[in-house]
Amino acid sequence: MLVHQILKSKDSEGVLSVKPTTLVSDAVKILANEGIGTVIVSQDGEVPVGILSERDIVRELAQSGVDCMSNPVDSYMTAKLITCGQNDDAVAVLEKMTKGRFRHMPVIEDNKLVGMISLGDVVKARLSELAMENDALEGMIMGH
Repeated sequence: MLVHQILKSKDSEGVLSVKPTTLVSDAVKILANEGIGTVIVSQDGEVPVGILSERDIVRELAQSGVDCMSNPVDSYMTAKLITCGQNDDAVAVLEKMTKGRFRHMPVIEDNKLVGMISLGDVVKARLSELAMENDALEGMIMGH
């Protein structure tokens, strides 16, 4: 299964982004209100400069306390993005996420953000694919 197939199956409308100068407290509200784990950091909503995750925020809270909430997100975001393309294989993406110990990956085409794929999205798609393969094999065994 390819990344673009997973993106098509998602019911979300685009990817939320915040500007690098957005306060962490405002980003936290977005994460909580939208029920998401990460937000892309981008000046224009198209070219990502980083990603801010719940984990980034929790680490900083543990280190410096609530004062971090009044700082801009670019202070704590992950600037070295690991991305994928729409034609990348989902299993390869899953391996990258597992090896890198992160759960969200921006999907980039022509240097622009076209989507976000999560570990859960890939697992769900892979389980669906395995179920279809299982049904096909059972059909062959039963002679259907």
